[in-house]
Amino acid sequence: MLIIDVKDNESIERALKKYKRKFDRAGIMKELRSRKHFVKPSIKRRGEIQKAVYKQKTYGEQG
Repeated sequence: MLIIDVKDNESIERALKKYKRKFDRAGIMKELRSRKHFVKPSIKRRGEIQKAVYKQKTYGEQG
């Protein structure tokens, strides 16, 4: 559950902006989408390895 502290003189728009920012940073939508379908651990691990290889190729050559 997300808790947003709203001050007395703070507008609703400002509080909503805080809520949206906190919601995005918490990764709730990402979590929901990942739980929608079961992914076998071996396939999940394969994806992580492919991502690491891609990052290594892309960012490893720069520095």
